[in-house]
Amino acid sequence: MGGGGQLDTEVASNANVALYTCFSVGGIFAGPIVNKIGPSISLALGGLTYALYSGSLLYYNHLQKDAFPIVSGAILGLGAALLWTGQGAIMLSYPPESDKGKYIGLFWVIFNLGGVLGSIVPIGLNWNSTAGSVNDGTYIGFMVLMAFGSLLSLALLPPSKVIRDDGQCVTIQKFPKWEEEIVGMAKIFIDWRMIALFPMFIASNWFYAYQFNGINAFYFDIRTRAFNSLWYWTAQIFGALFFGRFLDWSAFGRRTRGILGLGILTVILMATWIGGLFFQLTYKREDNITRMDLYDSGYITKILLYIAYGIIDAIFQCYAYWIMGALTNDANLLARYTGYYKAVQSAGGAISWRIDAVGTSYLAQFIICWVLIAISIPFALPVVLRLKDTNYESKSADDKVDLTTTKSSEGAA
Repeated sequence: MGGGGQLDTEVASNANVALYTCFSVGGIFAGPIVNKIGPSISLALGGLTYALYSGSLLYYNHLQKDAFPIVSGAILGLGAALLWTGQGAIMLSYPPESDKGKYIGLFWVIFNLGGVLGSIVPIGLNWNSTAGSVNDGTYIGFMVLMAFGSLLSLALLPPSKVIRDDGQCVTIQKFPKWEEEIVGMAKIFIDWRMIALFPMFIASNWFYAYQFNGINAFYFDIRTRAFNSLWYWTAQIFGALFFGRFLDWSAFGRRTRGILGLGILTVILMATWIGGLFFQLTYKREDNITRMDLYDSGYITKILLYIAYGIIDAIFQCYAYWIMGALTNDANLLARYTGYYKAVQSAGGAISWRIDAVGTSYLAQFIICWVLIAISIPFALPVVLRLKDTNYESKSADDKVDLTTTKSSEGAA
C-alpha cells in the first residue's frame, strides 16, 4: 500500500533502504549458505524476519519512533536474501526443462496470492477508516500469517530427494569447501552473461518505490490504496500464468521462445510506461492534493494503469528467472545465480528507496525507472541468442530414474 501502511512514507522508505542494502550484501553470500544448509531451512529462517518487520511497524503505529523499523528492515534484508535465494534455487532446479516457465508462473501465482491476501486483510479492517494509517489488527494479522508460512516451509523436500516428472534427478554437486564456494560465487560477477543481465536485474525492483509511494500512497486514500494493491497483485497472477506458459510453448525452440518473449515484453513495457507518463504529468510531489477514493470520478483509468504496472512486474521478473533457468540445471549454480540476481536487484531497490526518501520529484523517479527498463532489453538479447535448446548433458542410468520401475517397487513394498 506504500509507506508500510503509514501516512508518512519516510519511515518506510528509510527502512526499505536498510532492507535492500542488507539484502544486496546478503545476496552475495546467500548462494553458498543455501547450498550448505538447504533451501527449506533457508526459507524458514528468512521468513521469520518478515514477521519481525511487521511487528516493528505495529510498534511505530504507537510510539512513532523509527529506530526499530529501520533496524528490523536491515535484519529483514539479511533474512530475505536467504528466503529468496532458496526459493529461486527450488523454482529453477526442481522442474524439467520443458516446464520451467510453468513452474516460474506457478510460483508467481502463489507469491501474488500472498499479495492478494495481504490486500484483502487491510481492505476488510480499514474500509470505513478515515485514519492515515492501517490499524493494529492489520499488522498482527500479517505477523501470524508470516510466522505460520515460515514454519510451513520446513516441510519442503531437499533437492536430493526430488525426481522430476521426466525421470531426471535434480543435479547437485557435492558442497565444496567454503573457500571454493566463495570463489565460485565470485566468478558469477565476471560471467559475461551475468554482466549482460545486470541492467535487467537492477531494474527489476527499482520501480517499486515509485509505484508504491509515488502513486499509491501519495494519490489515494487508505482503503483505495489497499484496493489498488489487491488488483496489482491479482494482475500479476494472470500475467505470470500466461507468460510462463508461453515461455514453455513447445512449438518453438527455447532460443526462439526467448526472442519472442523479449519482444512481447518490450511492447507491453513501452506501452504501459507511455501511459504512465501521461498520468505522472498531471501531478507533482509538492502538490497538496485531496487523495482519490475508489468511488471518485476518473478512478477507473488510474486503476487500469496500476493493473498494467502489476502485469509488467510479473512478466519482467518471470522472464529474468526464465533466462537464468535456461542457462543451467545445476541446483548449486542456480543458487549462486539467484543470489547474484537478488543482490543486484536489491542494490537497485536500496538506491530507489533512498531516492524517494530524500524527496526526489516523482517525474524524475519515473524517468529513471523507464530508462533502466528500456536499456535492459538490448543488453539481455545477446544472452538469449546464445541459449541452448537443452542443458541435459547425460541420460545415463546415474542421471535418470525409471519412474515406472520405482512406482512398481513402491507398490510391491
